[in-house]
Amino acid sequence: MATLSALPPEILAKYQPVIGLEVHVQLMTASKAFCGCRNEYGGEPNTHVCPTCLGLPGALPVLNRKAVEFAVLAARAIGCQIRERSVFSRKNYFYPDSPKGYQISQFDKPIAEHGAIVVPDAEGRPKRIGITRLHLEEDAGKSLHDGFADSASRTYIDLNRCGTPLVEIVSEPDLRTPDEAFEYLTRLKEILLYTGVSDCNMEEGSLRCDANVSVMLRGADRFGTKAEVKNVNSFRYIRSALEHEIERQIGVLEEGGRVVQESRLWNNAEGRTYSMRSKEQAHDYRYFPEPDLPELVVGAEWQTEISKALPELPEARRARMVAQYGIAAQDAATLTATRAFADQFEAAAKLAKSPRRVVALLTSELTPRLRAAGLEMEQSPVTLAGVVLAADLLESGELSSKQLKQLLDTCFASGEDFAAMYEREKPQQISDTGAIEAMIDEVIAANEKQVLQYRGGKKTVAAFFVGQVMRLSKGQANPALLNELVVKKLDALGPA
Repeated sequence: MATLSALPPEILAKYQPVIGLEVHVQLMTASKAFCGCRNEYGGEPNTHVCPTCLGLPGALPVLNRKAVEFAVLAARAIGCQIRERSVFSRKNYFYPDSPKGYQISQFDKPIAEHGAIVVPDAEGRPKRIGITRLHLEEDAGKSLHDGFADSASRTYIDLNRCGTPLVEIVSEPDLRTPDEAFEYLTRLKEILLYTGVSDCNMEEGSLRCDANVSVMLRGADRFGTKAEVKNVNSFRYIRSALEHEIERQIGVLEEGGRVVQESRLWNNAEGRTYSMRSKEQAHDYRYFPEPDLPELVVGAEWQTEISKALPELPEARRARMVAQYGIAAQDAATLTATRAFADQFEAAAKLAKSPRRVVALLTSELTPRLRAAGLEMEQSPVTLAGVVLAADLLESGELSSKQLKQLLDTCFASGEDFAAMYEREKPQQISDTGAIEAMIDEVIAANEKQVLQYRGGKKTVAAFFVGQVMRLSKGQANPALLNELVVKKLDALGPA
């Protein structure tokens, strides 16, 4: 089969990929969706279970109120309309990790619909990606295929995950490239983390994504036949899986074949997808209303109460911080990467003499040192309070840039915060006017050529004299006072 890399540009130009994503997000409630079992990752297999999540006869589900509130909060954050009355259904399918033989989900009347996330397109322009629906459902258990002596012939089942509350977020087929899909998922995850409804940990399975992919001739008015790609556990791998699947489908069509509607598994080790099963249609699941759960009513008053917990979301926060602190958009993006760090920064910035200088220290001094040490911001020996102190000392002229760099290097070498290090290693700043003037006179006397240049109108030479005095004072001259006195001394010499 031909691959994308082997296809000429004119063939590639014929086709337009179409991508839609289905994202399953585990909600961070204390208990499960329909019973009181602990909703907790890990634990001995089959210990967080009860008759309800095991599907034993006579056990009845009771809906977790917090799961509903989290679902509404997530829906509001991605711009969805909340349906005041929604219905739970039984999605019937038989699989070993689903002991009831069905999944409690929502079908034709989900809790929320018609949202959107904005991503940059290939030219960097904003592009709206529609969200069809967000609905509540329960998770299945987990099939364990590896890690046991007889794994080659047996599959083990852990039902701890059965009944974990999920929201499924289904996008419109508005995505056209793997890069757009990556941006969509990145922004969706960021928004969900800001709301606090999930930890979105892909390694633990609390965020999982399936992708529906098809290709069609450019200009066509009908989508091609789609395949669903499953079993992808990182955003980077999702991009790779989409690239491969697009290549595969173009290759099939170019060889005169027909793309089959099916589910395919991504094998990251081999960098390819494999056919899993023919893709089910809704009627294959024999949906019908869940008889043991009443209609879910989320009235206007309850919606308003839930919405009070909605935080300022990342995009809005970035725009505000750019305007409020006069910082660059890229710096605002760095500061708002997580809600916790953004909160910490803003609390610290309120106490600083210059929030912009705090940002400058974070981006130009702290971040490079963290990167070099392989540390995250949460692991930094220098706290935000330490950064604020350093920024204030720079702002007041009590500390030079060179002295700060040396102190920060010492902090990272010893693992101490800046405040403690500064108190012990506090550089002796020279702020005595007479002492600084004496050093300036010495430097002027030793550099006649530069003096003549300054007197001839080359005022930038003043920086040379500042540097020479700094070297003479071993970096201890008060920078603000030094700059002022150098210009004053040189101007007093008059023009050449």
